Amino acid sequence: MEGDSPAGALLPADALRGLLGRPEVLVVDCRFELTRPAWGREAHAAGHVPGAVFAAMEHDLAAPRGPGTGRHPLPSPGDFARVLSGWGFTDGSHVVAYDQGNGAWAARLWWMLRSRGHRHVQVLDGGWAAWLAAGGAVSSEAPSPVPTPVQPRPWTGVMDSSEVEAALARGDILLVDARGADRFAGRNETIDPVAGHVPGAVSMPFAGNVGADQHWLSADALRARWQPVIEAAAGRPVVAMCGSGITACHNLLALELAGHRDTRLYAGSWSEWITDPARPIATGGQA
Repeated sequence: MEGDSPAGALLPADALRGLLGRPEVLVVDCRFELTRPAWGREAHAAGHVPGAVFAAMEHDLAAPRGPGTGRHPLPSPGDFARVLSGWGFTDGSHVVAYDQGNGAWAARLWWMLRSRGHRHVQVLDGGWAAWLAAGGAVSSEAPSPVPTPVQPRPWTGVMDSSEVEAALARGDILLVDARGADRFAGRNETIDPVAGHVPGAVSMPFAGNVGADQHWLSADALRARWQPVIEAAAGRPVVAMCGSGITACHNLLALELAGHRDTRLYAGSWSEWITDPARPIATGGQA
């Protein structure tokens, strides 16, 4: 399938125009703003790719926060299966996820589907902005998918805080943080109550995976960007984290596009790490 190759993880807007209307194509609108959680649904209602269903980041792609969890815990496999069922998803679906631009939110759905074993999933390169620029049609009609039977499947390639802490102590992983460099250094924390980073983590802001036009860098450029990290990993898994396990998926997609697939997601990320005051915290540059 097209989505099985690293290059196939992205889909240009022009290509999506040619796919609309095919019964196997499932377009998912993942638009979201952290400071305005209701904005994505409002934007979807105002206009979306024709036939696209809406994924609510904090309800469909995350579970409610609980004691000791990060801000966006993964939903249970059963809950996610029910979400997919409501979208009319099947094992034969060709899923195309998009958000407002750079893929920060769409990559979360890409990773979740890949984690449960679904290969044919792509992120729309440039997102909604690219769709409009390409002259894509806009619809405000609410889709009415027919629910389908979807079996729960366990998450794979995911680590929790205790596993990350133990693996770091053994030197078994390379942990990569997708937050901005200022948050990593502990200089500008406006989201979580504690500033800093996990000791031993490497700063790789996800925003560097795209250009100024919000389109993804070429595979060659991504390989060049990520090669120092891959070399530093020296055969160990690269584990991606961020503030809550969402933009970390952007780095995982970038690594896939760069041809590196020995990766994991630290799903709880920084917001989970800091729930235990006994866990160490570092500030400043690389630690």
